[in-house]
Amino acid sequence: MQIIKYPLQNEWAQLIKRPLSEKLDMADLVKTIFDDVIKSGDKALIKYTNSFDKVNLKSIQVTQLAIDNAASQLLPELKNAIEVAKNNITQFHKAQLPTIEKIETTKGVICWREYRPIQKVGIYIPGGTAPLFSSLLMLGIPATLAGCTEIIICTPPDANGQINPAILYTAAILGITKIYTVGGIQAIAAMTFGTATIPKVFKIFGPGNQYVTAAKQLAQNYGLAIDMPAGPSEVLIIADESSNPIFVAADLLSQAEHGVDSQTILLSNSEKVINNTVEQLNLQLNHLPRKDIATIAISHSKAILLQSIDECIALSNDYAPEHLILALENTINWLPLIANAGSVFLGNYSCEAAGDYATGTNHTLPTNGFAKNYSGVSIDSFVKKITVQKVSEQGLINIAPTVIAMADTEGLWAHKNAVSVRLNKP
Repeated sequence: MQIIKYPLQNEWAQLIKRPLSEKLDMADLVKTIFDDVIKSGDKALIKYTNSFDKVNLKSIQVTQLAIDNAASQLLPELKNAIEVAKNNITQFHKAQLPTIEKIETTKGVICWREYRPIQKVGIYIPGGTAPLFSSLLMLGIPATLAGCTEIIICTPPDANGQINPAILYTAAILGITKIYTVGGIQAIAAMTFGTATIPKVFKIFGPGNQYVTAAKQLAQNYGLAIDMPAGPSEVLIIADESSNPIFVAADLLSQAEHGVDSQTILLSNSEKVINNTVEQLNLQLNHLPRKDIATIAISHSKAILLQSIDECIALSNDYAPEHLILALENTINWLPLIANAGSVFLGNYSCEAAGDYATGTNHTLPTNGFAKNYSGVSIDSFVKKITVQKVSEQGLINIAPTVIAMADTEGLWAHKNAVSVRLNKP
């Protein structure tokens, strides 16, 4: 971990610039696969799964028998943990369900918003280095609460052509049965256009590598919506002398083990805190099963010593982290100063891992600085708002002068006439 002391403010932008991984020219590859899926459908999915995942699939759709058998393959402790997390996530998201409030803007003119679920949504769950069944909880729960009528899951197979039973079990307890053994660009293409087996959806959710991200971005050109722009996962920790360096180091490593491109930053007004945290980080790193991954991530991470916590918060707001941990005294007093963050963790015991799995908040969050203008996934991500107005005869009389004057000035005579004919009806 690189330690930087008292940088000038005009140096901050360069310090917090996210490292750019070597850009592969993926546009042609993504377009080629999209075109192939449009043309050949399921055959293209099987071909690319064989090519990229080295698995020769006989069938794309997971059978109900495989879903039913998943529970028997999991330890009771894990099934209980999934149930606890499910209950907490459900409780938090259920509180977000919208209520309708009707507003009388002018006497006789009533306006409100109706909420409708996005009917067809696709959830992408990576297989990769870890089966992210927790992401299925985070996406499947608000989708079901919102009332989405069709929810499908695409996830890549393992070397044996199987889906991790934790993913299948999680889907089962959420009532999701349309699960497809397809990953990568081809999965996004299938959900974008539909095939004989996989239905076309209206919005795609879920994390993925740079290929999946590029595919989701291209899908938008074909009229699909996506949850948010994605990038490598990241955490920024602001720590003062009330923090525990053992805890802070553990939080940095819990982020670093996600992937070699994970972003970890420590900010503090105490050189002692930074030195003790780095010492702990090196000690704990040696005990990680995913040490090789975490070591690479930590090698491009930074610990930055600043003059004050106010400076730390200002730098954090510039960075706009996905996860922000405030390992500070009186954290609630600092919270109003946080302008940009995906999710905030207050105090020494609010570790990111708790939010990733079981506090109830959603862990699908904006990365790569998009916390400046995006929110994390919520019930709102799965619904549309339809505005409604009901105008009585008296209401139209009351609002008519305003409409007529504005339409007249814009030269839209038919707009003006649509009001006038009602006022002058025989």
